[in-house]
Amino acid sequence: MQPILYRTAARKALRHTPTNSALRIVSKIESHANDRASLSANVLALRGREGIRLRVGDWRVIILDNEMLDILDIGPRGGIHE
Repeated sequence: MQPILYRTAARKALRHTPTNSALRIVSKIESHANDRASLSANVLALRGREGIRLRVGDWRVIILDNEMLDILDIGPRGGIHE
């Protein structure tokens, strides 16, 4: 399993997300850390900035994928990419 680092913005977003959605998001992040191929249909490279985008229903997770998964931000689709 690849180590996971949640940045301040990501932790804050998870605290303000409904509990069932937050648990689902964390579960998908951990699944991606364990096996990258398992969620390959839901992962895209970002354009215009470094990183990848993980889709979890109507939520998006912005990740830098190096030696560790660096979770930069989490938010609803549409507004997170700015």
